[in-house]
Parts: sequence; structure tokens; C-alpha cells
Amino acid sequence: MFKFFLVSFLGLLIAAHGVAENRLHDNIAMIEELGSFDIEEENDVEFLDNSFWTSERVGKNLVNVDAFGAAGNGVEDDTQAFQSAWDKACSTPKSVLLVPQGRRYLVNATRFKGPCADKLIFQIEGTIVAPDEPKNWDPKNPRNWLDFTKLKGVLFQGGGVIDGSGSQWWASSCKKNKSNPCRGAPTALTIDSSSSVKVKGLTIQNGQQMHFTISRSQSVRIIDVQVSAPGDSPNTDGIHITESTNVLLQNCKIGTGDDCISIVNGSSSIKMKTIYCGPGHGISIGSLGKDNSTGIVTKVVLDSAFLRETTNGLRIKTWQGGSGFVQSVRYQNVRMQDVENPIIIDQFYCDSPKECQNQTTAVEISQIMYRNISGTTKSAKAMKFSCSNTVPCHNIVVSNINLEKKDGTVETYCNSATGFGYGIVHPAADCLSSSDKEECIVKIKNTENEELAEASPEDLVHTEL
Repeated sequence: MFKFFLVSFLGLLIAAHGVAENRLHDNIAMIEELGSFDIEEENDVEFLDNSFWTSERVGKNLVNVDAFGAAGNGVEDDTQAFQSAWDKACSTPKSVLLVPQGRRYLVNATRFKGPCADKLIFQIEGTIVAPDEPKNWDPKNPRNWLDFTKLKGVLFQGGGVIDGSGSQWWASSCKKNKSNPCRGAPTALTIDSSSSVKVKGLTIQNGQQMHFTISRSQSVRIIDVQVSAPGDSPNTDGIHITESTNVLLQNCKIGTGDDCISIVNGSSSIKMKTIYCGPGHGISIGSLGKDNSTGIVTKVVLDSAFLRETTNGLRIKTWQGGSGFVQSVRYQNVRMQDVENPIIIDQFYCDSPKECQNQTTAVEISQIMYRNISGTTKSAKAMKFSCSNTVPCHNIVVSNINLEKKDGTVETYCNSATGFGYGIVHPAADCLSSSDKEECIVKIKNTENEELAEASPEDLVHTEL
């Protein structure tokens, strides 16, 4: 029935516009491909009950950080105790490294190295807290706090908290105060160069900058994780994925001062399912292409999400001058509440204190589907496809879109973007069907007829919100 509807609808479109028959077949094939491709969730994501490690029958070797001299009072430095406990647990098969409930452990920047013996479980029930003074940070680890590398088959779980104590880092940011120097800050939690890692139930909060990075890894599962920081905390991305494949984020609640989720170069087969986002800058692919670099992201699925009062919704952002491509992306079943820029592709991204120069190369964006997207927007331009004149966006598909604004006025903006819509699409996206590369806006006001409006120059240049 679904395919019959598509054939009938696109057949009428062809009759009306005189499009060739092979275009119909291409559109049907693209809809079917984008609408059906998925990332395997795997049935082996099994997490143990939090009480399992108290049983003598489970055959686990309990390694308690307190047994290695951890004070757990949030004042004394417990870094060495954690490192010693890690070394013991990592080298012992079927170990459970326990951070006990009701205690605060002050831990400095540390790298926890694998590979480890089989079936290691890191059970976090208490709070791990970072030093709060940037001036005293370990200069050997300027960009990482808790860094886990070269792991395979490790499970992180529990009801505990990883707290980056980021307030003084935020205050010293140049985005907070332009008189401050612009410098990097640590990522709170990093999983690097690892595979088959699972994380469940943890809370990560008040990151110095990014909260949780998955880097150069594969087959990672993140379930029931919460990430939180104030909405005005700078550069505090929630979950950041780079150079990684086969990653699942499920049932995660994220609210920060930057992207709830950011997916950047070298990432593919990423699935996000049942995501709550807000406050923050939305769910982003990018930024990509900065400093004329290459950025490649493919096969991304977002299925079921709620975004509330974010400064962007579903965003793809690339710098001018880059190369590479973003393709095969599907966003579906997304509800928005008072979101600015609910649907946005921005090939003129410029998060810089200086004006970015126009360049002719760009990261190519194609085969992007938006399906079943609804809610309220704060922006008049509810859908915005701002693409390069020399490397246009193409094969953009919109279906069953219903975005409203309280004053009743919503519109779609296109520059060098082509594609098509089917089903109900509000605001209308006829500008995607334009055969030329001139920018146009399709505006809907209440039930009035569609009207064209000229694009303003500021539509083509954007800075970070």
C-alpha cells in the first residue's frame, strides 16, 4: 500500500511536470532505501542487575576502590587508588571494579588502558568528581579527564555520577567573556580505540567541555544515560561521536549548553533511538570541513526523539572550503516544542569571531530524509536548507512534516537545495523542486496561498547560536 501510494503520487507529479519515467523510478528507489535502511541493535545487549555483584554465586571477582586506599570524601586525591584498582581488575578475568554508593571520589586526569581480561564490569554507584580549578589541571592531559582506551567487551553500568566540576572552566571560556583567551578544555569521559563497549544507567554532568566522547571505536551501546549541564555552559556537547561505527544511543536524556549529540568525521552506522534533548543546540551532524578538511558521515538514523526549547533541532552543519560528504541520513518520529531552526542544513557554518570567507568547495550533502516531524517552532523559517552554490544539496526528502508557530506564520527556505516531498508537508517545501540554484522561500500564512519572497543576504552566513 505504501509503495502504491508513492507510485501514484509521483506518477501524478511526473504528469504535471513532465519529468522522465526514470526519475520516478529513482525517487521510489531512494525513498525505499532511505526509509528502510537501519542499524542493527543487536540482541546481546544484556546488562546485569545492580545487585549482582553482592552474590557469591555469580563467579565475579570484586575489586573495590576503597580496598586500594580511596578515601571517598571528595577532598583527598583518590587518583592512585583508582589507577591501582583498575590495573587489578583489568588483569583479572571476570572482575567487577566497584565505586561504592554514597561516597565522592576526587580523581585527577587519568588514562585507563586496556586491553583487559574477559568480562570486565565497571560498576559505578558513587560519584566520581574532577578537580574544579583549571589552573591546577595536569598539563600532561589537557584535553581529557577520564580516558578509557583499547577496551574490548567492557561493561560500564550503575546509578552513579561522573561530575566534571566544570563551572570554573566555563567562566574562563572566551565564549563567556571575550577578553578570555580561547583554549580547549578536558572531555569528561572518553571511550577511545575500543570495541563492544556498553554503558548503561550512568549520569554525566557539568563537563569541563564535552561530556562523553566515543572516538575511533566500533560496536558501542549507550543505554539509559543522562547528561546534564546548564544551558549557558559553553561547548559542553552531550555525546560526541567521531571516527566510530556501529554505535547505538538509546533512551538517553541530554540537556547541555551545546549539541545534545554531535556526529563528526569518519562516523557511520549510527543509530539514536528515544532521545530527549533540551536545553542545548539540538542533534547535529558536524561541524565538518573546518580549515579545508575532509568530513565524511554516512548511515545515520534518529528514530523517536523529543526536543524542547533548543536553539536548533535536526541540524547538519559544514564549513565552507571543506570536502567529503554526508549521505544516507534518516530522521523520523520527532516531536519538537518551541525549537528554533527545527530542520536546518547549513553549509555556511561559521563558529568564529572573524567573518568566514566565501569558498567554492564544500562537504556534499545528499540523501537526507525527514519523516514524521511535528511540533512548534520559534523560527519563521521552520525548514532551512542553506546550501553551497557550487556543491548543492540534493536528494532531500521531506514527508509528513507539521511545524507550527504561535503567530501562524511558517516558511521553508532553500538555497541550492533540491529534492521532493510527499504526504503532508507544512510548511510547503516546493522550493526543493526548483530546477535552478536561485534561493527561494515558500511561505505559508494561515490558509493563504503560497507566495514567494526574496531571500535576505544574512540567510547565507551563519554563526554559532
